[in-house]
Amino acid sequence: MKLLSVNLGSAQAVPYTDQPQGVTGIDKRPTDGPVRVAAPGPKGTGASGVAGDTVCDTRHHGGDDQAVYAFAREDLDDWERELGRTLANGCFGENLTTDGLDVSGALIGERWRIGPRVVLEVTSGRIPCRTFQGHLAERGWVRRFTRKGATGAYLRVIEPGEIRAGDSIEIVHRPDHGVTAAMEFRAVTTERELLPGLLAAGDALHPEALAAARKYVAAQSR
Repeated sequence: MKLLSVNLGSAQAVPYTDQPQGVTGIDKRPTDGPVRVAAPGPKGTGASGVAGDTVCDTRHHGGDDQAVYAFAREDLDDWERELGRTLANGCFGENLTTDGLDVSGALIGERWRIGPRVVLEVTSGRIPCRTFQGHLAERGWVRRFTRKGATGAYLRVIEPGEIRAGDSIEIVHRPDHGVTAAMEFRAVTTERELLPGLLAAGDALHPEALAAARKYVAAQSR
């Protein structure tokens, strides 16, 4: 398992985002040099956990529990075949494009060591948005991406440091529950009956998903 590329985005004005300033950093491009990764701070005040990467809509992106977004090259290849077009590393807005790693199948709380020092922890899947659809210019993209459910994974930074393309990826901790990033995604979107099962992941789960699961369970018990 290895890191194919580290991808950075800069603010660009576009017509398809509902971000108040009308800009987005979703169009990320690979960078050659080492890049520092560190916890950026709380959502809404923090930004990307990847130095040099721009988060424009801090309402929904960035912050400690979504510090880094990873997507598997294998899933990009699958979409290439389905869409009949080339999809470069970073074009899904991912900071990390991986090889040999089942990113959507990663367990919540699973930890990856990238290179000699950096350790990241899986927190959730990625929910597609209007900006993502506009960026790819594919009709019905939000629905198609949701239906496939290969969401990639958001991660928090456990141990900061520098990473670069070509670094090895090692799974250094794998929890004993069965809650994957893909399951978390389905639970908070199309299959809400799965929400109680998310509680098995505990505090490793993204706080918003954890709150949704607890609220659902409380409502069911009334």
